[in-house]
Amino acid sequence: MYDLLVIGGGINGSGIARDAAGRGLKVLLCEKDDLASHTSSASTKLIHGGLRYLEYYDFALVRKALIEREVLLASAPHIIWPMRFVLPQNPKVRSPLLVRLGLFLYDHLGGRKVLPATKILKRRNSDRLDPLASNFTKAFEYSDCWVDDARLVVLNAVDASERGATIMTRTECSGLTTHNGIWTASLTADDCTTTNVQARAIVNAAGPWVDNIAGLAKQISNNEHVRLVKGSHIITKSLFPGEQAYFFQNEDGRIIFAIPYEEGRFTLIGTTDEIFNADPQNVKISNEEIQYLCESANAYFDQKINGDDVIATYSGVRPLYDDKASDDSAVTRDYVLSTKSIGGAPIVSVYGGKITTYRKLAEDVLDELMDTLHEDVGTWTKDNPLPGGDILDADFESYAKAQSDTLGWLDPEVRRRLLRAYGTRAHELLGDSKSTTDLGHHYGSGLYQAEVDYLVDREFARTAEDILRRRTKLYLHMSAENQARLKESLETGTVA
Repeated sequence: MYDLLVIGGGINGSGIARDAAGRGLKVLLCEKDDLASHTSSASTKLIHGGLRYLEYYDFALVRKALIEREVLLASAPHIIWPMRFVLPQNPKVRSPLLVRLGLFLYDHLGGRKVLPATKILKRRNSDRLDPLASNFTKAFEYSDCWVDDARLVVLNAVDASERGATIMTRTECSGLTTHNGIWTASLTADDCTTTNVQARAIVNAAGPWVDNIAGLAKQISNNEHVRLVKGSHIITKSLFPGEQAYFFQNEDGRIIFAIPYEEGRFTLIGTTDEIFNADPQNVKISNEEIQYLCESANAYFDQKINGDDVIATYSGVRPLYDDKASDDSAVTRDYVLSTKSIGGAPIVSVYGGKITTYRKLAEDVLDELMDTLHEDVGTWTKDNPLPGGDILDADFESYAKAQSDTLGWLDPEVRRRLLRAYGTRAHELLGDSKSTTDLGHHYGSGLYQAEVDYLVDREFARTAEDILRRRTKLYLHMSAENQARLKESLETGTVA
């Protein structure tokens, strides 16, 4: 008998499982695919307040997100770090005075303590305008944070597991019934075997499939349902030097980010916003979206791009709470919790939300259930780092520099990637290794057998895609031949 069954292994589900396990609850999380295999690995990879939400007067959401921004930065400084955003002044779209007012609110709504404030840039005294077309002579520069979104999900699941939660990937919830105030869930694994488990409460954090699970539980109503909005991104060669990102205002009212990706070797451009009515399992970018993102970048950058310059793409479906807004870009990004009792057994369905507020969402979900579960354990995640995040003063750069002596035998790029991905736990991965020979077979691009084994044993990875796309981003660097060798090795259990 579990206290809590969490359905969905995205950021909300993994965050809820972590919080619940840390409160002493017996927790089971099931995910029908890999952790973060859908929406939560397809974001723009930002921990941010949502500057554009101020236009919709969503001050409460922006404030909540801004407060969380620095909480998360302190909890995982290896996978989250500060980034400056350059917002060129474009009077055709928004008045500079209006933008400045918005940035003033952005600087002050959330009690900013660590991140630097907004400043004004001019072309004559800032090289950060150099990549832009010559007609952009002024810009604002403000602060937000970058995040490796898929790793954020995985680290929450790892922490949940280490605190006693059971994590079952490739396991779909295929049936829900209640009896005497207890849920019975049918869980079907990818080998088609089905297991029945019981739980005192359920959290439906199935993202784009939240309505499906609510239907299984007979919870769904006509007043609460999700609006699916597709967002797509493109990855190109690096379009500008430096660690700053760019925030572009389009004349159609949308906004686009251009962000340095993979230590600046690429540029990530996104996102689109369009209603999605197809199967979320098979979402992909359209040619029209590629063209739109290229044209959006070309309107600002001096260096022009087209579809031939696109190295990779990804798309995801955002499961937004349907607040009946006519504009898809204006649909609230805040979360809504629907709590009901079915046959005396509680279920909380999570609608909407954004990565930045996942930890607060988890607290709110547990608050909804504490009376039913009769547990009196306070919140705890705010001041506890995620695995690998226990870095002194949350200063990753100082930590990485200090490791250059003890890990000097590693190639500098490989060392930095490992420290970025695993933080202090890179030493657990490396063990007593003193040379790359100790790390086992090299699959190429700095991926050794020791890391593969760690990801399988400790981070729930099972396939080459799990490792190359979500636990790392090595699919962007590794040859197709080496990717195939890794795939064969994992499928056969032998080194190819």
